[in-house]
Amino acid sequence: MKYPTVETNVIYQGDCRQILPTLPEQCVDLIVTSPPYADRRKNSYGGVAPECYVEWFLPISAELYRVLKPEGSFILNIKERVVKGERGTYVMELVLAMRQQGWLWTEDYCWHKKNSYPGKWPNRFRDGWEHCFHFTKQKKFNMYQEAVMVPIGDWAEKRLTHLTKNDHVRDESRVGSGFGKRVVNWIGRDLVYPNNVLHLATEVSNKAHSAVFPIELPMWFIKLFTKSGDVVLDPFLGSGTAARASVRLNRKYIGIEMLPEYIDVARKNLEAEQPHLFEKPISYGKKARQGNKFG
Repeated sequence: MKYPTVETNVIYQGDCRQILPTLPEQCVDLIVTSPPYADRRKNSYGGVAPECYVEWFLPISAELYRVLKPEGSFILNIKERVVKGERGTYVMELVLAMRQQGWLWTEDYCWHKKNSYPGKWPNRFRDGWEHCFHFTKQKKFNMYQEAVMVPIGDWAEKRLTHLTKNDHVRDESRVGSGFGKRVVNWIGRDLVYPNNVLHLATEVSNKAHSAVFPIELPMWFIKLFTKSGDVVLDPFLGSGTAARASVRLNRKYIGIEMLPEYIDVARKNLEAEQPHLFEKPISYGKKARQGNKFG
């Protein structure tokens, strides 16, 4: 199927609620973003109250649905905040509302933050993980699982040298769960598919933004759901991490960011990745361009 073309390797300065409607339908292959969490970053983004979060986000997700190709994916990194000692429900409510909007909730990946900030609370422990919700428009979507395979591990060397009779057939679970395994299938394999938990440290080198996820996080999803030359959109670009990940992996990017100071940080970060992208100076206003020299 032939999709409309869109200008890529560009950052738009402005509110994504105004910028997204200017993009053509079905023009991006992957959306990966982390929007402002409820009542967080009030000094920079104003903050959205938990009770208003779903109402605020649904017009954005409707536009994201429109610009995403049918076989594309949307990764939403978000975490419920604690309000008066209780976890808020707005994230669960948002997932249900997006399903009503037409999205398929395909998976919930867990980002385990290996170096989460320490602290002490009277009724809970520190946050060590965040959601990475995977939404799609249809059940058949682009997914390149071989691109994120991991080493099989040291267990295989010992386990696969002592095979039993049951290891040569599909051995059904003893507890009747419906799961089963055929151990001989792993003989000769060096790589296997990963699980849905990503063990990544939080970003510690970039101090110019109030909430930065590690570049390895968008890179993992970009490798999993796109191929070289595909278009990646981040409607809350911040310091440009998703755009940097796209450049490293030979994908094209579209970024949207409200604040000029963060666009300047993103430009500098991108310039460090690939200086040849920046033959044109950045311009502010409705659109802040990074040049279209890549892709």
